Order: sequence, then C-alpha cells, then structure tokens
Amino acid sequence: MKKSNLCLLWIGFLLIGCASNEEKKPNILFVISDDQSYPHAGIYGTEWVNTPGFDRVAREGLLFTQAYTTNAKCSPSRSSILTGRNSWLLEEATNHVPYFPEKFTTFPEVLKNNGYKTGLTGKGWAPGVALKDGKKRNLIGEVYREKKLDPPAAFISNVNYLENFKVFLDERTEDQPFFFWLGGHEPHRAYEYAVGTNKGNKYIDQIDEVPDFWPDSKNVRTDMLDYAFEVEYFDGHLVKVIEELEKRNLLENTIIVVTSDNGMPFPRVKGQVYPFDNRLPLAIRWGNGIKNPGRVIDEYFSFSDFAPTFLELVGIGEKNHDMKPFSGKSWGPIFKNLPDTNSREYMIIGKERHDVGRENDQGYPVRAIIEGNYFYSQNFKPDRWPSGNPETGYLNTDGSPTKTEILNLRRQGKDLTYWNYAFGKRPPEELYNIEKDPECLKNLAFDESYSSLKKSLKDKLIGDLKKQGDPRVLGNGDVFDQYPYSGENVKNFYNRHMGGEKIKTHWVNPSDFEK
Repeated sequence: MKKSNLCLLWIGFLLIGCASNEEKKPNILFVISDDQSYPHAGIYGTEWVNTPGFDRVAREGLLFTQAYTTNAKCSPSRSSILTGRNSWLLEEATNHVPYFPEKFTTFPEVLKNNGYKTGLTGKGWAPGVALKDGKKRNLIGEVYREKKLDPPAAFISNVNYLENFKVFLDERTEDQPFFFWLGGHEPHRAYEYAVGTNKGNKYIDQIDEVPDFWPDSKNVRTDMLDYAFEVEYFDGHLVKVIEELEKRNLLENTIIVVTSDNGMPFPRVKGQVYPFDNRLPLAIRWGNGIKNPGRVIDEYFSFSDFAPTFLELVGIGEKNHDMKPFSGKSWGPIFKNLPDTNSREYMIIGKERHDVGRENDQGYPVRAIIEGNYFYSQNFKPDRWPSGNPETGYLNTDGSPTKTEILNLRRQGKDLTYWNYAFGKRPPEELYNIEKDPECLKNLAFDESYSSLKKSLKDKLIGDLKKQGDPRVLGNGDVFDQYPYSGENVKNFYNRHMGGEKIKTHWVNPSDFEK
C-alpha cells in the first residue's frame, strides 16, 4: 500500500475516533418536581406514594439519602442549582421573587456555549425576572410548552411534558449532546380536594404517620394523599420520558437527575429552615458512567454540587467558563465508585426573604448546620414573625386544608400548639437531636448539658460562613432586605395592606414570571 494511502487511512481512523468521542459526550436530563419532600418516593419506604419512575432511576443508578437545597424556596433553590453557589452568596437571588443578577452565569449557558442544545418544559427558574442588557435572559434554554393535555384533576398543569421533550429532541442535530430541564408544576398547590381518595385509589389509613406539628385528622390525611396524587402524576411523566429515551437509543448516555426544589407545601415545611424542609429526594442514573449502580449514598449532597458535577462530567474545564468559584463540589469520584477525598462533615442551609408580610419588605434570616444527629440554627431576627405578620391576614404558607385546620384551632381557642409550630415566633437559637426528634419539636438550645455541643456547632457554622463571605455573618446582612422584589404586586405588601389596600394574596403563578 502506498504511503499516501496509509496516511489517508490513518487520518480516517482519527476522524472516526473523534466522532466516537463526541458521541460519548453525555446528555443531561434534569427532572425537578415542585415542592416534594424527602422521603416521599416509594424506594425510600413511603408506602402511600407510588413512584416507579424515580425508583427505577435510583435502582439503576444512585439513591441519595442526604441531599439538601441550600435554601428551601423555589427561586433561591433553583438559583443555587444553576450557579453552583450557596444561596447566601447570590446577592438578589438569595431572595424569593428576585431580579437575577446579570453577573452570575448558569451552567446551562456554559453548556450551550460549548455545543449543547439546551431547553426546558414546565417550570424553569421562577418566580423572578432575569435580564441581560435590558432583554429577557433564558437562564436554562429555549422554552417548550406548546404541547398541552387534559389534566386528570383541577389545578394540575396542562403542559404535556413528554410531548414537549419529544419536540426538543426532534429539533436537535444528529449526535448533538443536549441538556433538558423537565420542570414539573406538581405537587405545587392548589389541589383538587380529595383527589387522592376519589381518583387515586388511596385511602386514609395508608398514611402511617402524620407529623406531630400537624393535627392528625381526616382532613390533614386527605390533604397528604392529594399531595401524593400530584407526586405520582409527575412521576408518571418521568416513566414515559425514560421510555422515550430508550426508543431513541439515548438512555445509557444520558445523565438523568430526579429531585425537587424544596419541601412539601404544608405549614412548617415549605420555606422554613428545618431538615424536613431542606432535605429532598435525589436519584441519578447514567448507564455509561456510573460504576456499580444500585448504590445508596449517605453522604451530604448540596444543591450547589450540580453545576460543578455536570461541567466536569461533560469535560468543560475552568478555562471554558466563568462560573468559578463554586460553593459545591463534583461528584465524579462517587460516580466512578472511587473514594471521595472531599466528602462533607456537615451541611449548611439558610434563608433570607422568602415571601411577603413584614414591614418594609423585611425577611426572616436564618443560617443552620446539620452534623450527624444534630441540627443547630441561628435566627438572626427573632423579633420578626418567621412566616409573615399575622395582622396582615396572610401567613406565608400555601392555602390548604391543613393550614385552615391549624388556623381554626387557634381561632376557636381549642389549641395553639400547631399554630405556634407553624407561624409563631422562634428563639434566637435552636438545637435538636434529629435522630430522636426528626420533626425538631424539642429545642435543646437552652439545656446546659448541650452547651458544649451547641458552641461547637455554632463555631463551625459561623466560621464556615465567614470564610465563604456571607454578608449576614460579616455584618452586612441587612442588604438582603434592600433588594427589591421583581413583582410589583408584592412590593411593599405589608405597608399597602395595613393602609387598607386590598391585595390579592395568592399571587405566585410561576408562568407569570417566566414568559
């Protein structure tokens, strides 16, 4: 064979090798429900929720038992996911319903700049406003919401998640890697009352235990089953999406992440700072990249870990993006079943301003640490109401049968216990043994026998936050109260309401802020 022919043949092999390597660049499917708590999936052992989609991802991949958002509310939680930063380092985006700071890049933007097709269906980053040079900014990718369906119950979104995903896949060029955000509107409220028992073939006695911070009543159990119905509805779409990937021979090279943004929309959960609020379901599947699938991961996972993990797995180095420094870490070693030399000893969570209902749009700042069997939190403004001022008539928990029952018990003078758990003022410090008291009801912060432990946890919390540059512990925390809301209908809510203005309180419609 002539030398020139050998050279051509060798070049051909190189080209084939390059194409092959390009094909191996993984796709990413990020599936996120709206307001679903840990451990509400079948594989975690919750018998009143059936989630075959989530369970399959976990069985064929990794199941995480200690996954936490850094801030348990839609906007800040999703901001942390997209930027790889802890919530309190995101300026305006630390708050709910913010203007997203132009200075922060998101990992989908980086993926797009590196050849990925990016898109979303359902709920993306919301509620809030994201602009770049005065124009609407797509933090995640092109929006696909045109395909609709007839939902099985009132208040369920009519977005056809599967069909919109199929349109997205059909538009990509051959062998182009993709990132797709499948954002469920479920199980966000409102719910059709008793849909779980009427349409979901559920029954009241399926609930094995009602948390002690709610009344154990038929009404509350019905509410929990209605929540379960919506969790299962969204999981049903996940099942179909996985099947679609299989049909297209895309499943094994797609990293599938299934999680939620914050805890269930019930009193004392959504928007608060307890483990029950911030600890979320998480399963990850990647047929081509996870060694020894079926493992259960008990290490602390932070939502700030998603961005650095994705960029490492797709081979985008620091020189190709401007997202550093990350708060989170990459989970590449865990995927490969290698020892993790960078594992966490504890988790830090917190919040600033989540909703309306305090004078001058003030928030309720909290920072907390979870280490082993203990949870410690510092409430920086204990003189404020944690869920908004009661005199406004609007307490920042979604309307529900559970909330109504708690309010009625107080109005009727029958029981203040549940109202205080959900809406009452809290002391400057809280300490709980979450192994013995997972619902965080017995505060040990002022028990002298725990003073040494409390000091140790507080020192770790404040010391770590100072190193990170958290304005709250560096003496500039009030800056979070000065960032304006992006929604005109929620700015200055307290003062306008107390001035006699009639204000619509059920204002959060994520699509209003996404369009």
